[in-house]
Amino acid sequence: MPDTLILIFGVALLALALTYIIPAGSFQTEEIHYTVEGVEKTRTVVDPDSFQYALDENGEVLYNKVGLFEGGGGVGFLNFPFEGLVSGSKWGSAIGVIMFMLVIGGAFGVVMRTGTIDTGILRLIDKTRGNEALFIPVMFSLFSLGGAVFGMGEEAVAFAIIIAPLMIRLGYDGVTTVMVTYVATQVGFGASWMNPFSVAVAQGIAGVPVLSGAEYRIALWVGFTLVGILFTMWYARGVKADPTRSYSFHTDKHFRDQPMGDLASSRWGLGDTLVLLTVIATMVWVIWGVVVNAWYIPEIASQFFTMGLVAGLIGVFFRLNNMTLNDVASSFKEGAAIMLPAALLVGCAKGILLLLGGGEATEPTVLNSILNSAGNTIGGMPEVLSAWFMLLFQSVFNFFVTSGSGQAALTMPLMAPLADLVGVTRQVAVLAFQLGDGFTNVIVPTSAPLMATLGVCRVDWGDWARFAWRFMLLLFVLASVAVVGAHLFGYA
Repeated sequence: MPDTLILIFGVALLALALTYIIPAGSFQTEEIHYTVEGVEKTRTVVDPDSFQYALDENGEVLYNKVGLFEGGGGVGFLNFPFEGLVSGSKWGSAIGVIMFMLVIGGAFGVVMRTGTIDTGILRLIDKTRGNEALFIPVMFSLFSLGGAVFGMGEEAVAFAIIIAPLMIRLGYDGVTTVMVTYVATQVGFGASWMNPFSVAVAQGIAGVPVLSGAEYRIALWVGFTLVGILFTMWYARGVKADPTRSYSFHTDKHFRDQPMGDLASSRWGLGDTLVLLTVIATMVWVIWGVVVNAWYIPEIASQFFTMGLVAGLIGVFFRLNNMTLNDVASSFKEGAAIMLPAALLVGCAKGILLLLGGGEATEPTVLNSILNSAGNTIGGMPEVLSAWFMLLFQSVFNFFVTSGSGQAALTMPLMAPLADLVGVTRQVAVLAFQLGDGFTNVIVPTSAPLMATLGVCRVDWGDWARFAWRFMLLLFVLASVAVVGAHLFGYA
């Protein structure tokens, strides 16, 4: 399997070719208002009837042909890695996500240097001996619930840093860690009945009562979570029986080579207790901040930096693993360095979107033309097929726009009135959006949280894709049944 950077370079070549084939188009935007739990929200969305192709001075359709190089801050093919790496703001991809990854990688590098996590894992394994199999269903359920209730995604990266060595020592692998953390959040995200970043936004844009239809979605969440648990346990059982069956066997060597130690010779003192309490308090504090105060990347990163600083000072004061202030600094740098490969992938993946013109609806881009053509194609299909193609389209479009609220703002103003025309309820159109948007996050390399989680678990995206395509296919088949069934039963 080629390296992930090679695969992304190949996709960038495809994006380059599309700029010579598909003319650029744009939409106008409008503001809509909707209410969530009594609070009025406002969002800027596209006007579905405003699409037009850009024209040159001769009245011919304009192609935003990308050259090999573009000066003056433009995006050429050879510019796309750099432009992708520095694009965006501190609130999102790419630069915000990259800095988030480096900060939490450094913070947990300090925590791991204290040795408290390793010692804690030994004691946890000893206390739960014979019940290891319960870790998978319990953790998968909790992370799925987090994805469903408050849109958990990026937060899973921090948990994966701690859970990865635990899973390896339990006889599982890095792939299992990704499944019970990040993938679980996206299963919950996709099948959620109350996710504020996808369901609530999409329903508000579509003119559907916000958080309506919860009963069917709760049943879907239970069903998809159960499927995820069973699939993960089936895979994990095979890995535990024969570790060479693991798709990440060669990269798990990093964790397997860490000195195991033994419970009898391991230490546990007041310093370890304080470090562990610091980590737990930070996790709880971050979740509270996300749910209550809508914290996002800058706030979350700051909390984890504080955690690393406090843990480092505790380690120095109590001489955990003979730590010094210099060790705190070096372990922070080493932890951040672990995240660099995944950070490069995040930036390069964002560069692909820039080659297609970016995600601005009002700017003439190839992506807007693709969006409009897809809407026209779906509009000419029979009812059931239209409902299914909405799911297919949202799944594919998520490769380019992985933000749930961003994808809703771009696609739902087109899909909602289109649903009326073809005889599909708007509730079904929203369902097709959320399932397509959420589930494909488990495999697309343009998903920054996925690449970050793979990075901390030392799983190459190529190896992940060889494993995950089966699970992705299973989710898509079940999602197709859910969408078609919802249409046939008049889900509204």
